Amino acid sequence: MAMGKYSRVDGRKSSSYCSTATIVVFVAFCLVGIWMFMSSSVVPLQNSELSSQQTKNEVKQTSLKSVSKQFDDTSGDLPEDSTREDGTTMPNKESEKTDEDNSTENLVIERNNENSESQNSAEENQEENHANESSDEKSESENEPKRVDEDDGNGNGNAGETNTREGESDESSGENSSESTVQNENNQEEHSEQSALENSVESQEKDQVSNEILPAGAQSEILTESTTQNGSWSTQAVESQNEKQSLQSSMSSEENGHHWKLCKTTAGPDYIPCLDNWQVIRKLPSTKHYEHRERHCPEEPPTCLVPLPEGYKRSIKWPKSRDKIWYYNVPHTKLADVKGHQNWVKVTGEYLTFPGGGTQFKNGALHYIDFIQNSVPEIAWGKRTRVILDVGCGVASFGGYLFERDVLAMSFAPKDEHEAQVQFALERGIPAISSVMGTKRLPYPSSVFDVVHCARCRVPWHIEGGKLLLELNRVLRPGGYFVWSATPVYQKLPEDVGIWEEMSRLTKSMCWDLVTIKKDRLNAVGAAIYRKPTSNECYNKRSKNTPPLCEESDDPNAAWNVPLQACMHKVPVDPTERGSQWPAQWPERVEQPPFWLNSQVGVYGKAAQEDFTADYNHWKTVVSQSYLNGMGINWSSVRNVMDMRAVYGGFAAALKDLKVWVMNVVPIDSPDTLPIIYERGLFGMYHDWCESFSTYPRSYDVLHADHLFSTIKKRCKLDTLVAEVDRILRPEGKLIVRDNGETISELESLAKSLQWEIRMIYSKDNEGLLCVRKTFWRPTEEEPIKSAII
Repeated sequence: MAMGKYSRVDGRKSSSYCSTATIVVFVAFCLVGIWMFMSSSVVPLQNSELSSQQTKNEVKQTSLKSVSKQFDDTSGDLPEDSTREDGTTMPNKESEKTDEDNSTENLVIERNNENSESQNSAEENQEENHANESSDEKSESENEPKRVDEDDGNGNGNAGETNTREGESDESSGENSSESTVQNENNQEEHSEQSALENSVESQEKDQVSNEILPAGAQSEILTESTTQNGSWSTQAVESQNEKQSLQSSMSSEENGHHWKLCKTTAGPDYIPCLDNWQVIRKLPSTKHYEHRERHCPEEPPTCLVPLPEGYKRSIKWPKSRDKIWYYNVPHTKLADVKGHQNWVKVTGEYLTFPGGGTQFKNGALHYIDFIQNSVPEIAWGKRTRVILDVGCGVASFGGYLFERDVLAMSFAPKDEHEAQVQFALERGIPAISSVMGTKRLPYPSSVFDVVHCARCRVPWHIEGGKLLLELNRVLRPGGYFVWSATPVYQKLPEDVGIWEEMSRLTKSMCWDLVTIKKDRLNAVGAAIYRKPTSNECYNKRSKNTPPLCEESDDPNAAWNVPLQACMHKVPVDPTERGSQWPAQWPERVEQPPFWLNSQVGVYGKAAQEDFTADYNHWKTVVSQSYLNGMGINWSSVRNVMDMRAVYGGFAAALKDLKVWVMNVVPIDSPDTLPIIYERGLFGMYHDWCESFSTYPRSYDVLHADHLFSTIKKRCKLDTLVAEVDRILRPEGKLIVRDNGETISELESLAKSLQWEIRMIYSKDNEGLLCVRKTFWRPTEEEPIKSAII
């Protein structure tokens, strides 16, 4: 009896003890699960070869299959509130599928699964709790999409961070639910073999995806600026140093935080920092040479954000945008009032419409374009002539309609009393910049434009020794044409007659050949067409050295902040020199290495022609396998593109079959490869990214930066360049950055502080890729957001 009594008591004690232990372990495991879920919102961007293989494979297996559908852009023809990219809340019965799809919306790849060890330890102690935790995490992940749907439909709110949590929550749920099914000991061996096979297949897919996003081997050899230092395996020294830097950055952020604020300027939504610097402009001693229209950049580049115009909508897509834009996107009517009779622009309800006219072609640009070619058939639009300079472009209808002839026009006009003419052009999807012919050279190399055009551009070409016309001579290719359509050509008023006589003397002394003078009877205008010589024979035969030839030491390709000079450079005649031969016809010229690269060494250290070909093949691979299909960018809605750090123009060349144009920017501290870009039938300009770009806010649909940010932050603050990107990028526009892992991490932080949506983060061997989407969000005086100073 006694033994039986104590036996029963011991039995009860044992049962109670087990129950208590079960509860304690269950509670502990729940706390671990909560900690895992909360910590998953921080996504470290590091080399992560040691992260959970299964987690990475699951993300990568679904990433590129669903990303295009997930990220398709909405129609630009509809008002802002008529379409929503994020969709609406799904019924619960479909939540499992939508969660899996949404887990790829941020496409955060190669991350560390820091919680895997603690999770596995907990699973060994308490397997029976897997189903419960799996259910809890699934419930939480089902609620995540609802947070996105609470945004305002314009992409506002921290969607990128929310989507990251969704993806990680789904990964954890997927791991737990799959492991909880392995309860039958008889099936463990079979399941293990199957998992090994699946992991092998997924590993191969992972390698394939890696190669597509960041091509390896021969393709990546040319990206020598960011070589791998530590290989696939990180070291303790590197990990410790990264952690110290992270802590220091966090401490610095708390002490030196600042607010993104709206720019308070008289220009408002049209603010161009280097052209609206009135503190400097008011102090100029003279405006005789249009000095007040030239660049005068602030000593400290602004970090404020430019406000949106009230009533701003998604831009209308090309080609409809050529003919009409939303009025409230560029709410200016002065040109419609002054130039309406010339069919520049008209106000039509909620639109501004563009009938295709201009001062010299009020009956349409296409007729005028045909009139020029009929006057000089050798111009051959879209074959011999591919890249032109349009001086005083107005609303750039001439350049807009030249696209139908496969011609790129670099159109420019000053930011002057003809308000927003360049802004109209950019909103229409036509390339243009705000610039003026004043006291400095244009930001282009010598001998690059096939044709220079001026349709009543009101530039006094003949004054001061012809200094301005001689600048056109510098940038015009030998054998290229100057088309001058202006009143002195066809009117007989005393002022016009005097200008014509001066121009005749000047062009003759410059050895320009007057090819023809033609009258356009439909538009009642005329054009004089000149041709630049292809040899120095005429220069040597002149009786007077006026205009004088430039000194031998004068570099015609030096163009950044170089004062104008009233002199001419000799024409290159050496068969190995650039400019001595006309490029191949379009489109063959885009793929052929220029003949004058034979004796040079390329940017990446190879023979120049080999370098050129490797660069082109590299970007064709990246664009076709990643940018066009793996970014979720709806390229049919993209028109204005900028390559912020172009080398040979390979990125733009890879996009040549799309209906986009690419502004290739060669930074002033990079190798001067801009002549090569023009030789291929593409265009671009020089720029210093420590200053603002000469364009209006909201100019570009896509900005591409290949190792620009890591280079520029050595000279200026990273957040100033990010603020400039925010200024020139359209709402819902995309920024694609390829750079080292550290810079990508810093940019991710700044992008989140601006509430941009993180579209993709990828990191491997300290090479990273970031794609973000700018939202419609703007700060207010009452609700600025705090940002870390990087």
